[in-house]
Amino acid sequence: MVPVERYDVVVAGGGSAGLTGARAAARLGARVLLAEVNEPGGDCLWTGCVPSKALLHAAARGEDFGAAMAQVRRAVAAIAPHDSARALEAQGVAVVRGRARFTGPRTLEIEGGEEGIRRVRFRYALIATGSAPSLPPVPGLAGAGPLTSDTVWEPAEPPERLVVLGGGPIGCELGQAFARLGARVTVAEMADRLLPREEPAAGELLRERLEGEGVTVLTGFRAERVTAGEVHGAGGRVLPFGRLLVTTGRTANTSGLGLAAAGVAVTGRDGEVRVDSRLRTANRRIYAAGDVTGRSAFTHTAGAQAAAAVTHALLGLRRGPDLTAAPWVTFTDPEVARVGMSAAQAREKYGERARVRVLSHERVDRAVADGRTDGFATLVIGPGGRIVGATVVAPRAGETIAHLATAVRLRWTAGEYAKTVHPYPTYADGPWQAALEEVYASLASPGTRRATIALLALRRALHR
Repeated sequence: MVPVERYDVVVAGGGSAGLTGARAAARLGARVLLAEVNEPGGDCLWTGCVPSKALLHAAARGEDFGAAMAQVRRAVAAIAPHDSARALEAQGVAVVRGRARFTGPRTLEIEGGEEGIRRVRFRYALIATGSAPSLPPVPGLAGAGPLTSDTVWEPAEPPERLVVLGGGPIGCELGQAFARLGARVTVAEMADRLLPREEPAAGELLRERLEGEGVTVLTGFRAERVTAGEVHGAGGRVLPFGRLLVTTGRTANTSGLGLAAAGVAVTGRDGEVRVDSRLRTANRRIYAAGDVTGRSAFTHTAGAQAAAAVTHALLGLRRGPDLTAAPWVTFTDPEVARVGMSAAQAREKYGERARVRVLSHERVDRAVADGRTDGFATLVIGPGGRIVGATVVAPRAGETIAHLATAVRLRWTAGEYAKTVHPYPTYADGPWQAALEEVYASLASPGTRRATIALLALRRALHR
């Protein structure tokens, strides 16, 4: 009979959320087991963040396809040891290579590996199995052998003609990279602009950049069917391709987890695990974090969720993760970074109390020096003059957005943000100058103007 092992926390999945959750639980002194089917690291390490950014870097340097893929492999190999089973075990986490399947509200089995089936009883569990690319229901698409963000790394040669279905962050990043590596690329997006979640000006600017680099950009394109080497859209539009890359969506990895046996509910649409504000499932002993919840599409937010979940489980701390100020970045050239509300979202919520400050990078000296004045910085101002959102489009915008995320989280006014002196000349000058403009505008208001004039007059009288 197989003995039952006992753990304080069992983590199913070794991606960004699982790794963070397991490490956090171990640091709190818990007995932790992590079960992962593949090598730890998840999509971010093996097929997502790390390889895509390495590819973008190599493509920007003008390297050929072979050299770019070699850079991808080097980057992954350099980072992988930090997420390995050996590293986790050194941090107090037991690691099992196998698939976890719940057998009851507080029990599960792990299948695979040299030890066969292992039976485990837990005080708490964290579901962090992530998501996988999904294909839209377009006739003929699956039979065309499309690439996804998971499999785009497999071809040994670059495609001569690549059609990318999806003009969101992944489609734009990979489309630009492959174009710079010599492929003839078409990016087709169903919405009326690229990056539909971002400020319209950001999508338009990126479209101009991609088209300037030889990429064909189609918006408002709906794929109706796929035949041999062709995507057919509405109105008779036909896109010929050598390879097809689909970046239109992902589905939660919940199949085979035995969630019904554990009393864990999922949504009917995409099978995502349903959680409350503290990331508890319908079974209060089981939590979920990351892509599998449908609430996170980013490595950094998945980690924040997981850390909050295990802290709540083990210590009873009742605060959930605050993701209202979690930034995100599209790592194209230029980068598009945003935190908080867009201008449209703020106007919908606050009406006339919402204001927007936009500063063109023609007024940012570093951008002028670099010859990169096509970007901009936007501050979205809500009631009380507080910064409720921001967008930066620039080289390394992802670095600039971090300080703006602090401003949104701490509910700073533009004046409070402007008090932090920024180094010159940098792209961070953009949002800083936008904040200063908001301050100057408030000083120019009739009421403030009268007060400053009166104070100036009083001081003149006192200090003649």
